[in-house]
Formats: sequence, C-alpha cells, structure tokens
Amino acid sequence: MRLILVRHGETASNLKMALDSLPPGPPLTEAGRAQAAALAEQLAAEPVAAVYASTAVRAQETAAPVAAVFGLDVEVVEGVQEIFCGDLEGRHDREAFEEFIATVKQWAAGDLDVPLPGGESGRQAVDRCLAAVDRITARHRDGDTVVLVSHGAVLRMGALALARNVGPALAEAGLLPNTGRVVLDRAGDGWRCTSWTGVDVVDG
Repeated sequence: MRLILVRHGETASNLKMALDSLPPGPPLTEAGRAQAAALAEQLAAEPVAAVYASTAVRAQETAAPVAAVFGLDVEVVEGVQEIFCGDLEGRHDREAFEEFIATVKQWAAGDLDVPLPGGESGRQAVDRCLAAVDRITARHRDGDTVVLVSHGAVLRMGALALARNVGPALAEAGLLPNTGRVVLDRAGDGWRCTSWTGVDVVDG
C-alpha cells in the first residue's frame, strides 16, 4: 500500500507565519487554490483509490481537486488535524514560532512527553495521528494508493513515527512546503519513506 501525505495549500495564516491549529481554520488563498489544482494535475497519473483530509477547511479544499480527478469524494478523518498550539495559538511573533519549533525538535529527538504551553504533547499528537492512519489503512488493500491531506507538523511527526527510515534530522530539516508530499510504502508489517518533498529517500 502507498500512502501519500500532503500538506495543505497556502492560507492567510501561512503568509503571516501565524500558529493556527484549531479546526475549521481559514480557507485557502487564491495562490493556495492554484497549488491545490497543480497538486491534482501532479497526482493524476497515480492509481488513487481514496482521498482523505483533516477536519480543517484548508485541508479539505486542497484535497477536493485531487478527489475530483478520480471521481471520488473527500473523506474527512478525525485525528490528523494540526498539533494544538495551546497558548501559542494565533501568535505570529518570533518568540512563539521559536518556542514551537524548539518543542517539535524535542519531540523528534524522542522526548514526546514535553507539551506545548497549554497545548498538546508530542505523544498525544502522534498517538492520534497513528490511530487515524490505522483506521484508514484497515479499509484498503495492499496495492492501493491513498492520499491524505493534513498539516506540516503533524505529518512530520507522523512520518517519523511510521517510517523506519525517517530519522529526526529529516523530520526537522525536511520542512514541508504548502502541498509538499511525503510518500510512504508499506512493506510487510512496517512503512518506509520513498520520497520527501520530491527527493528520493534511501535506507541508511
């Protein structure tokens, strides 16, 4: 089975670097809608069996053109919404952003129980994300390709937890741009990452 993880398209919050985690959240900008249309074209050759999105508007609007290409509906799934920022929600100052990034780096290094101030811990975010992926994969056959549109931080942490060849350095350095993709292939009882934002990933 192949799982294509996609970050949503551009929003106004992205433009001002605001920490914006609570669904339903803002819609896509005009540029974000163009990114979503381009994503649909890029994935048109894939044998996509289903398209999923988080509970956020921006994820669903990004997923819609992809689903339309294949004559599918967007299936909204709980558990893959962005990491809840707590006291940092809505802030777009340097201090808030640096605190968020520093906390995510701690999680990537293995200290998942550190929470964001007033927000989620890494363990809470990873557990709900993996539970959602389990529910999705249980619905599909080994040969299926599935698209899941979600959010940058939760996708990085989810990929790190799922794929044996994704380490902290890739999860920290490989920041996902809007509509950036991470491709995971299931091999036996585990997952491996084959592509991170268009760059092939090898075991090592």
